[in-house]
Amino acid sequence: MKEWRPLTPEQLARAEDRLRHPRPGSRIEAAQRYGIDLSLVIRHLRLSPAERAREMQELIQQAEQVRGAARRKRG
Repeated sequence: MKEWRPLTPEQLARAEDRLRHPRPGSRIEAAQRYGIDLSLVIRHLRLSPAERAREMQELIQQAEQVRGAARRKRG
């Protein structure tokens, strides 16, 4: 099983630079033109894998709460 580790400072700096200044014609530039907020990608890259998983779990719990509230309102 692969172990996920946080990016090194050098890897993070390189990724941030590519996201802030995408090469013309790159997929990153296409995503930016499409309207993807690349600053959110950068924010998540700064988190450790465990922190990203924790945030995702919290979002799932919030979505379940909203779904439950909507069901109760309909019922």
